[in-house]
Amino acid sequence: MTQDDQGQLNHPALNANSFVPPKGRRTIPLREVVLPHECPEPVRLRVLGRAPYFQGLDISELREISTRMNTRVYAPNEHIYNAGDEANELFVIAEGRVKLSQVSADGTATLTDILVPGDLFGAMGALGQPTHLQSAATLVPCCILRIGQHDFRQILEQHPKVALKVLDDVAGRLRRAQQDIGDQSTNTVKQRVATTLLRLADKLGEQTAEGILLNVPLSRADLAGLARSTPESVSRVMSQFKKQNVVDSGRRWTILLNPEALTDATQAVLPPLSD
Repeated sequence: MTQDDQGQLNHPALNANSFVPPKGRRTIPLREVVLPHECPEPVRLRVLGRAPYFQGLDISELREISTRMNTRVYAPNEHIYNAGDEANELFVIAEGRVKLSQVSADGTATLTDILVPGDLFGAMGALGQPTHLQSAATLVPCCILRIGQHDFRQILEQHPKVALKVLDDVAGRLRRAQQDIGDQSTNTVKQRVATTLLRLADKLGEQTAEGILLNVPLSRADLAGLARSTPESVSRVMSQFKKQNVVDSGRRWTILLNPEALTDATQAVLPPLSD
């Protein structure tokens, strides 16, 4: 694995265009990503510039923020924190993917989001959340930046633009939570599954000759958690999509063969007006 001039990590398996599907049954492997023991500065600066709180800052400001952050490499399926833990750090993904989940009273974990490089997650009392409401764990090897409350408070004091974006983010999360509640009560399972697949495609999809590849292990239970439904209902919808050649999937991958059909499926169908 090498780095390009922008600090992007390069690996032969990371080039989606290099994949040539074999004849016969489609088999799309999940890429194995090998990470260095420490994220180099070009990578840290690049992902900080993409993180919502720090977008728009110049390189010197990003470098100053980077010096306040600690770096840690996680193995696949390693817990970063659990729901109920004291929340005193924010995290930014430099490389890899992280899953967020909620645990029910019976101990069942439900996937709520998948995060990619540049995404910021975590919580802290300074932002009004003293404990973590969800659990976070890695899906693949990850390099993650961490910042504690004291250093983050100093950043807010020194960079008013960051403080304003934090306020915008809090307001945005409230709006999204309200929208999700509304969608769950009014949209069909088919609409919610289609919307979830399109969101994942926008976030982590890779264009291939066959369609948009979601290069992430995604079980029916995981998709059900993201779509706020049950695995049984999601399986029925996915079977219908597969029969219609809208999607295809394997044990560790999903590919959107016809994104336009998924977009159509997200649209509400209103019943005809009665006389």
